Amino acid sequence: MDVNQQIIDTFRTNGGVVEQPPFGDGLVLVHVPKKDGGVRVTPLAALQHDGAWHVVGSGGGSPRHPAWVYGLRRAEQVDLEVPGDPVRTVRVSVDELEERERAEMWPRFIEMSSGFAEYEKTSEGRVFPIFRLVP
Repeated sequence: MDVNQQIIDTFRTNGGVVEQPPFGDGLVLVHVPKKDGGVRVTPLAALQHDGAWHVVGSGGGSPRHPAWVYGLRRAEQVDLEVPGDPVRTVRVSVDELEERERAEMWPRFIEMSSGFAEYEKTSEGRVFPIFRLVP
């Protein structure tokens, strides 16, 4: 079983709380549409702000965007599984933040996890897209 599937299973079993890696309840499962018409469930660290969830396409500091970024860019709406007892699924609209909003939100991700700041060192200057997911 791959790591993402383990995280997904733990999320669904524990009301959205995943201790390893240390996400706690700051994780969501995004149902990202694929080019072939399928859907990939992707666990992502998320920040709640102004009634929306925000996720960042850091790709672990890779110089390339993760595949799910392109899926969200193509989507107007996606399903999002959010923590709770039980975990619930919410339909959300997808909006990629413009540079000004992204610059305001990025420090919040670094505050959430210093790992995000570390990712900047290996990304070869790639700007990490941030998406707002609004119910």
